[in-house]
Parts: sequence; C-alpha cells; structure tokens
Amino acid sequence: MSDSTADETDDERRKRGRAPDPILPGQEAPKHTVPKPVAISFWLWIATGVVLVAGQIALLVLKQELTDGIIKQITENPVPGQPVDPAQIASGVNTLLWMLLGGAVTFAVLFALFAYKAREGTRSARTVLTVGAVFLVAVELFVLRGALNVFLLVATLLTAIALILLYLPSVAGYFPKVGRKLP
Repeated sequence: MSDSTADETDDERRKRGRAPDPILPGQEAPKHTVPKPVAISFWLWIATGVVLVAGQIALLVLKQELTDGIIKQITENPVPGQPVDPAQIASGVNTLLWMLLGGAVTFAVLFALFAYKAREGTRSARTVLTVGAVFLVAVELFVLRGALNVFLLVATLLTAIALILLYLPSVAGYFPKVGRKLP
C-alpha cells in the first residue's frame, strides 16, 4: 500500500469504489460522513418497522370485532357442505393474527438491521432493503388484494420514500461497487 492510500479517509476510499479499511482490535472506528438522504432513509426504515408492528397490534386489539365480522359473513353466505364452527374460526383468526405480529416484528428487526448497515455504506444492505420493499408491496397487492389496512399503506409509502433516498444519484458514491475478478 502506498503512502497516499494509507492516509485516505473512508469517504475518500468510498469515492474510489473501495471499501473502508478494516478496524483492528484496539483501534477506534474512523468517523465518516453519512449523506443526509441516507440518514433520513435510515429513520424512515425504522418508522416503517414501527408502523408495521403497530398495525398488527391494532389488529390484535380489534380481534373480537374482526372475528365477529368473519363469522357473520360466513353464516350469511354459507359454503354448502361445510358447517360453521365459531370456535374454530375464532381460533384460526387468533393464530393468524399472532403469526402476522411475529412476521411484522421480524420485518421490523430486519429493516432496522439492514438500514443500519446501509447507513454504514454497505451496498448489499441496500439491495436487501430493496427486496424487502418489493416483498412488502407484493403482500399488499397480491395477498391482501386491496384490503384497506391504513398501517400497511403508510408502511408502504414510507418504504418507497426510504428506498428512493437510497438510490439518489447524490449518494451513489457512498455505496461502492465491489470489483469482480474472474479466475
């Protein structure tokens, strides 16, 4: 390593497409400047996770009304040959809501983790967040099929804004490309 590259800051190395130097035990991490759009995006990802979890908690609070509505709909339009068992429906709704809460917490933790890594300039974290955003939109469009869930709509909007901020041209240099070497 030449003397000119040894004295570079992490920001200068990033602009040249290089990763920051590794931090050895006992060394302090060098300070780097996080671009404002990336910092805002980080907090939007955190807000997305909070909104997702809050939405599932709201559904748990409204569990009885949701269960009663499903039972009423099924008793008004019965499926021939399938008896309606309110206890079984209530159990299924309860199980579904707790599974959805677990999924929301998982997504919130993953969004926070990868948003933190993206704030550090890790390009692959930005890619993982993109995949997570696509999955969130796919769930809203195809699984819920337009069911009005204000929390999910707000989370999707926050996700879209956060993702756009990570792909702005002004922050492209903050996410260095990793060079590939063919064998």
